[in-house]
Amino acid sequence: MSTNEQVDVVVLGLGPGGEYVAGTLAEAGWDVVGVEAGLVGGECPYWACVPTKMMVRAGNLLAEAGRVPDLAGEAVVTADWSKVSGRIRDEATDNWDDRAAVDRLTAKGCRIVRGTGRLSGPRRVAVGERVLEARRGVVLACGTRPVIPPVPGLADTPYWTNREATAAGELPASMIVLGGGAVGVELAQVFARFRCDVTVIEGRERLLAHEEPEAGDLAARTLRADGVRVLTGVRARQVSYDGTEFSVLVEGGDAPLRAERLLVATGRHADLAALDVTTVGLDPAASAVPTDGRLRAGEGLWAVGDITGRGAFTHVSMYQAEIAVRDLLGQDGPTADYRALPRVTFTDPEIGAVGLTERAARDEGLRVRTSLLPLASSTRGWIHGPGNDGFVKLVEDADRGVLVGATSAGSAGGEVLYGLSVAIHAEVPVERLKGMIYTYPTFHRTVGAALGDLR
Repeated sequence: MSTNEQVDVVVLGLGPGGEYVAGTLAEAGWDVVGVEAGLVGGECPYWACVPTKMMVRAGNLLAEAGRVPDLAGEAVVTADWSKVSGRIRDEATDNWDDRAAVDRLTAKGCRIVRGTGRLSGPRRVAVGERVLEARRGVVLACGTRPVIPPVPGLADTPYWTNREATAAGELPASMIVLGGGAVGVELAQVFARFRCDVTVIEGRERLLAHEEPEAGDLAARTLRADGVRVLTGVRARQVSYDGTEFSVLVEGGDAPLRAERLLVATGRHADLAALDVTTVGLDPAASAVPTDGRLRAGEGLWAVGDITGRGAFTHVSMYQAEIAVRDLLGQDGPTADYRALPRVTFTDPEIGAVGLTERAARDEGLRVRTSLLPLASSTRGWIHGPGNDGFVKLVEDADRGVLVGATSAGSAGGEVLYGLSVAIHAEVPVERLKGMIYTYPTFHRTVGAALGDLR
């Protein structure tokens, strides 16, 4: 027998965006219930952003130590994965225990219901036999799940996703990675730097296919320098597991690739059918929940985070959560603007990008000017020496004289991206940017040179 409970707001999913919405509305005095089937905090603190960047930091230290003979003397380094896994277990995740996150949220007045929630009509969420009726609205913040490609044999094997890779207490001797997006290349590089024999298989013609071609080429070159075998333009056609190792047959290949572990990193998807979105008039087969500038997805319905299709980024989820909270509270403020959406692939070198790629800008019908300068051409790049691979690429809307896209790749690529994000978001005229003073000698001074090279 179902029981109905009246509340002000139900937040379905307590990842970063959902947790922010729930906590902020509860602090405002609203009766808020957050529904979460997994860990409060979501993917980011336990299996994604935080632990993977700890992994990247450790791998980068090993690489830097390897550059000592060229620049500073001699260094002998022994890789020890237990240092990394221990830090992830003890510092990042509390051994995958969300008690601290739960206490933080409940202290603000939010109630948490454990379980898998689904919509059961406008302003209604069912969790098992329990039905929550929201007087003011429902916020969808359910995130996404890994895409598991329909490769024959794959489903019957103990493959890894990012979760198993991040939580690994010991590294395998060898690993095959299906997918050359951000997750695949980051984990491939880290594992390779800890002496794992890694092969990456990417079906598209280059890695990081959604970014500039130069970014994908840089990622492939970097991975190969770390000993990774990179196969692009090929797809897996058969997977098997014999209890000890995986075998992967690829298109055009005769002999299978073999490895101790197989990591599936072929993207993520929103499972809208599992949410019963038809009960609120949405398409269960859609790839994302469409939202307006205030993150409204329907009458009494909002959506934030990965489920909106604006990228699987914590910073987007938090940005959207702030807008949704303002709308729920009836406060004024800017609506969502994704023109300067930033993202960083945390390889070494980092590959930061914001706004449109050159191809996307041309596809929008813009008259485009671009520039591309290698980081090593700058004084700071030359001083840096080994590890200075990277570039700055700018994309200008020539008719308006403003930047609409940029890529900053290098040892501080994600940090250099900040100024480029400001320029694109604020539509600062290129001529004004050219007149700025750029600190010498810095990596970001390459931006000033690239502005002068637009053509």
